[in-house]
Amino acid sequence: MKFEHLVQVNDLADPALTPLTREELWFGLLCRAEDPRPFLPGLERCVILERREDVLERELHFGGAVVRDRVSLAELQWVRFESAATAEHAGGSLTIAIEEPRPGELFLRFTYATTLPEGGQEVAVAEYVRSAYHESDLDTLRVIRMIAASSTEQ
Repeated sequence: MKFEHLVQVNDLADPALTPLTREELWFGLLCRAEDPRPFLPGLERCVILERREDVLERELHFGGAVVRDRVSLAELQWVRFESAATAEHAGGSLTIAIEEPRPGELFLRFTYATTLPEGGQEVAVAEYVRSAYHESDLDTLRVIRMIAASSTEQ
């Protein structure tokens, strides 16, 4: 199953919404890579197994299930999470890219590729997964906003 969607970060027409900078957005994505617990309900701990300049190898512990993944980074541009399929996890990839069609108008593009089938009897499951991922992506932005707000308060 493959799909993508955009989440608007800054609405230049809404003065009530505190805008984020590209740097604040990037910092939030780095936080998700380094310690994803606030972003992933049920995640008990994250162990960084290996760190290179633009790649992290991690182990994510969800109760008895352990997922190994690789996080690739392109500074201020995108972050990609990739994991192999296991008995406990469908595997696949998620790329979160920062887009800025006009100065200050920021979006996050979430692009998913999973091993889940899309057709046949699995259509309802695919729609449920898309919906759950979309809600998780909205939560990602909420957590990034909280991180940015707490950084400016200090």
